[in-house]
Amino acid sequence: MSLVSMDVLLREARGQGYAVGAFTVWGLASIQAVIAAAEELNQPVILQNGPLELNWAGARPLALLMRDAAQHAKIPAAVHLDHGNNLELVKRCMELGYTSVMLDASHLPFDRNVAAMREVVQAAHAGGVAVEGELGRIGGEEAGMNVNEGDAHLTDPEEAAEYVKQTGVDALAVGIGTVHGFYKSRPNIRLDLLKRIAEKVSIPLVLHGGSGTPDEIVREAISLGIAKINICTELVAAYNDTMVRQQTDEDFRYHVPGIFTKPRTAAAELVKKKIRLFAGL
Repeated sequence: MSLVSMDVLLREARGQGYAVGAFTVWGLASIQAVIAAAEELNQPVILQNGPLELNWAGARPLALLMRDAAQHAKIPAAVHLDHGNNLELVKRCMELGYTSVMLDASHLPFDRNVAAMREVVQAAHAGGVAVEGELGRIGGEEAGMNVNEGDAHLTDPEEAAEYVKQTGVDALAVGIGTVHGFYKSRPNIRLDLLKRIAEKVSIPLVLHGGSGTPDEIVREAISLGIAKINICTELVAAYNDTMVRQQTDEDFRYHVPGIFTKPRTAAAELVKKKIRLFAGL
């Protein structure tokens, strides 16, 4: 298998009642962890990052690493821009070979969100690139953006249907009560709202803020049409916590294998746990 367009993965996932994990990566070790986990379970996967990771690592080197890993993977893998914050970045990622892109225009009024996404869809589809849109606003911090509770809002099912019709996006991220980052209290996930959205919208639906969302809610959300689930915070935490903790081991050494092997393994274990949940394994 090799590098594929995200819409191919997601259409099959929604049609067959499972979800594809989309994992934020920031460099070689994280990319290796995600691909190794997906290959071990023989499941498709999405490598993604947003402006925060691209600014930190550099768009071109990160794109080259992701594309090479996806092209040589034993499973289908897509490369996705998450929460693109301007049209220039979206177009840059398309030039660098991302197979899907997202322009986060969810903070704009409906008409302006639609207009912005139409422009992205036209440019992306001309190059065979899939597009994810977002309607409703998800709280928490992601890609350097902080959306407080007062500014977050849920997706309206009627607006969602009209949005998909007017924009032509391939996947739709919905606001149903999840947040970016770890939850500070038990979340109130509106599965009833998701059900109503799924009845109106036939394209694959996306759940942002997957980190820390209870497993039983994830399973129900998938049964209601969620085909892509984003994981960032939990993956970063699994990697970082292991890196810090291992430094108290008696055999710890300051060399590349000594520093990065255990964190990479921990990240891969987290990815496998999520893939099993999303795929119903």
